[in-house]
Amino acid sequence: MTSPAPRGRHNPRKKKRTGPRRMPMRFLLPSLLLVALLAMLMLRGYVHSEILADHRVQPPASTSQVPDEVLDGGPVIDARTPGEAATTLRIPDHKIVLTFDDGPDPVWTPKVLDKLKEHDAHGVFFVTGTMASRYPELVKRMVDEGHEVGLHTFNHPDLSYQSTSRIDWELSQNQLVLAGAAGIRSSLFRPPYSSFADAMDNKSWPVTQYIGSRGYLTVVNNTDSEDWKRPGVRAIIDRATPRHGKGAVILMHDSGGDRSQTVRALDKFLPKMQDKGYEFTSLTAALGAPSAHTQVTGVELWKGKAFIFAVGISEHVTGVLVVGLAVIGALVITRFGLMLLLSFLHARRVRRKGFRWGDPFTRPVSVLVPAYNERRCIESTVRSLVASDYPIEVVVIDDGSTDGTADVVEAMGIPNVRVVRQRNGGKPAALNNGIAHARYDIVVMMDGDTVFEPSTVRELVQPFGDPRVGAVAGNAKVGNRDSMIGAWQHIEYVMGFNLDRRMYDILGCMPTIPGAVGAFRREALDRVGGMSEDTLAEDTDVTMALHRDGWRVVYAETARAWTEAPESVQQLWSQRYRWSYGTMQAIWKHRRAVVERGPSGRFGRVGLPFVSLFMVVAPLLAPLIDVFLLYGLVFGPTGKTVTAWFGVLLIQAVCAAYAFRLDRERMTHLISLPLQQVLYRQLMYMVLLQSWITALTGGRLRWQKLRRTGVVEAPGGAPARRKDASQKDRRPVA
Repeated sequence: MTSPAPRGRHNPRKKKRTGPRRMPMRFLLPSLLLVALLAMLMLRGYVHSEILADHRVQPPASTSQVPDEVLDGGPVIDARTPGEAATTLRIPDHKIVLTFDDGPDPVWTPKVLDKLKEHDAHGVFFVTGTMASRYPELVKRMVDEGHEVGLHTFNHPDLSYQSTSRIDWELSQNQLVLAGAAGIRSSLFRPPYSSFADAMDNKSWPVTQYIGSRGYLTVVNNTDSEDWKRPGVRAIIDRATPRHGKGAVILMHDSGGDRSQTVRALDKFLPKMQDKGYEFTSLTAALGAPSAHTQVTGVELWKGKAFIFAVGISEHVTGVLVVGLAVIGALVITRFGLMLLLSFLHARRVRRKGFRWGDPFTRPVSVLVPAYNERRCIESTVRSLVASDYPIEVVVIDDGSTDGTADVVEAMGIPNVRVVRQRNGGKPAALNNGIAHARYDIVVMMDGDTVFEPSTVRELVQPFGDPRVGAVAGNAKVGNRDSMIGAWQHIEYVMGFNLDRRMYDILGCMPTIPGAVGAFRREALDRVGGMSEDTLAEDTDVTMALHRDGWRVVYAETARAWTEAPESVQQLWSQRYRWSYGTMQAIWKHRRAVVERGPSGRFGRVGLPFVSLFMVVAPLLAPLIDVFLLYGLVFGPTGKTVTAWFGVLLIQAVCAAYAFRLDRERMTHLISLPLQQVLYRQLMYMVLLQSWITALTGGRLRWQKLRRTGVVEAPGGAPARRKDASQKDRRPVA
């Protein structure tokens, strides 16, 4: 994991951009990955007949337009000569052309080929493009072992329903696959849903004529084993046996279902007919004609190979994605179940009558407020602390602000509120400086854009009555929830953060003390070296360090703090990008805990995998749910897809409703939950994906300052002074 760049907060003025704006890399890379994923899904759907498939079958029609020579002729129809009548060909006596349709199949085609090889027999395989593109090695084996390969279209539609352009597409795509799989073209064609020559009618005959004009021999059959009905081995052999020594084109199948009866029938049929003097041969060999195969070279060959390669990639990737979808589905259900169960246990424990962490904690504490350019917010923050019902001192650490933040605090002239000025060094440096200036053994940390309720500090420090507790996480809440993006973050804070903290409290692996509201035992901080600058998530870093040092980290649900959430997509992106990347850095930094002993090992083998799985890996795989939802709505079983998605949404809604009930929040905000799942989650996915890319490529991410408006006030707290006109501007950063 790459170490972060220096954490200074002052950014040099950027030069004005000229020319067309480029898409930021953070949007471009995830977008390209999404497009690639959708392209692979589309290709997979195409070769699995989920896209462009047409399963209609034409009912029998009149035969008035079909020449009598065709109706009464042989199973091979030659309509290749323009302006001349079609001719038909029969198979000479004592020759059998075994034909197999709909393959290749990965299970049954190899068994059929084995039987043919065992009995020194050859045949013709009419392959579909969908199957041949997925199993090209079987097509190559057919050609290498002396069998002929013919076209059976790409998607197996009834061609009498299709336009000439669709017919051309089916043929060209089928040939493309043959070129990529075996380096050949074939002049043999069998229409899907065809049978005997006398079954040709006014709907199928024009198709046969058109196929002939494209240079193909149309091959039907005159002996049908009906193996697709699975009538039994004896019945298959009886129906496949030609009478009186006649030659025959016999229809069998090597795909489309269970072909075990076909394989067993071949094992008996082949030697039986050979003993009667029959020869099993390819079609052109039986007719004494040149081979139907033509070698493909040059561009056409490489186009075919490229297509086969692309199909192979899509098959493997989507196969992994399907497994990933199953895994993420199980993880989502497991996580929701754990959150509900463990949150219930946490609430039951801390809310039971007479519950106490230990002796009531009454000693004064120091509240540290690191601030950089927080002029608009700092007065509200300080006044909310002054209104506290608990004895505190307030230390505001001005981290080189350029907007007069420290001057605002000093001008307030409030006792027990001190200002410590320092050169710009970043939040960890500011907090460490504040710890050095703090008078008391318990230090409360908050952000400069956050306001506390009067009871927040008192509720936050009560767990320190237990000497094993080294840190306490408070209940951070979104104050500016009047906008849609604020409401979505409100749902995320209540459900995704606070419900999680209850779960992690029970499991003993709380990953993060939120910067907006947290308290630390000074002794614990000293033992782990204070706030580290090694990562961009110093709060997560120090929390993990405390776990490894053997301290308990707990959650105080009644210690509420109201923070100002980002109000634009760009601000939200900047904040969450830093959070997610910093979390990855912290996990990487503390990775050795997995193999250590004692408290560090317990956290490493329980906490780190849990946090990594549910905070880094699972969210990265979660977009699969939405991608497969979109695919299923368009190409898949729409009803089942919608039902599954709403089932997941219902589970989320239950968890969210329970979280809101625990936090005593109004349920009306949950109205936007479905829209949050569709839109807001996508942004979080992209943020996490960009963080992964930054981490894997060794990129460096610097701290970014969010513009604040100072509009958040704590319910029940002292109101801030009236803002001046300049503070009314709530425009988000562009």
